[in-house]
Amino acid sequence: MLWGASLGGLELRSEGGATRLRAAFPYGAETELAPGRREVIAARAFADRIEAGEDIHLLAGHDYEKPLASRAAGTLKIEDTPEGVLLEARITSGTSWARDFLAAHAGGLVRGLSPGFHVQPGGEKIESRGAGLLRTITRAAVFEFSAVTVPAYPLAQIEARAWETHQDRQPVRGAVHPFNRWRA
Repeated sequence: MLWGASLGGLELRSEGGATRLRAAFPYGAETELAPGRREVIAARAFADRIEAGEDIHLLAGHDYEKPLASRAAGTLKIEDTPEGVLLEARITSGTSWARDFLAAHAGGLVRGLSPGFHVQPGGEKIESRGAGLLRTITRAAVFEFSAVTVPAYPLAQIEARAWETHQDRQPVRGAVHPFNRWRA
């Protein structure tokens, strides 16, 4: 499975005993994953599993032992658009990892959003670009999105606000991650 992220925002709002999370994962944002290795996720590359209604999870740090929400549990809604993927989740603080995630986010330590996916056969295009390569993901099976400390794509971020005191949504800008986050 490959893990990456894209330009976007992730917002958290507290409401009673649960936290509402909203995220946007835009398509078409190019990033350098390693020197000479660039990647972009094309529009609607994740559409297959999303539109089929498959179970997709929201995790803490790509760890299936630390689920925050899922479609099967009814706590995660996902919509695929030509501009990107929109997520809305309800996170309860009933588990230690959810409390840890919420505390780490509140402390400014977790701000990134990263998808876990498999590229489908024929779902990538690799082209030379100067001395490097550009990989365009055109079709991939997305299984999860994760809240991460530093995403491969620099603008995939998280924001938290309290429902009762803030009605506006202003994205918080995070740090750029220069390292390759591809994993097999």
